[in-house]
Amino acid sequence: MSCLSTLDANQAFTTVDIRINYLRPLTIETGEVRAEGRVLQGGRRLAYCEAKLTDAAGKLIAHGTGSCLILPK
Repeated sequence: MSCLSTLDANQAFTTVDIRINYLRPLTIETGEVRAEGRVLQGGRRLAYCEAKLTDAAGKLIAHGTGSCLILPK
């Protein structure tokens, strides 16, 4: 969704690739978690993004990266 936040109203995107690394289990005992996403590099046709999921103590639960193809609507 970080890619979507950078697009104009006349643009759309589709996922080219996605990779997720799960580092810790996420259970009911984990409690509240925080998800953050950002665009690492946004170009005219491609955007490279990453996301991370952390617990309340700041420990990394999962990390993901992806590429998005930017399309005209």
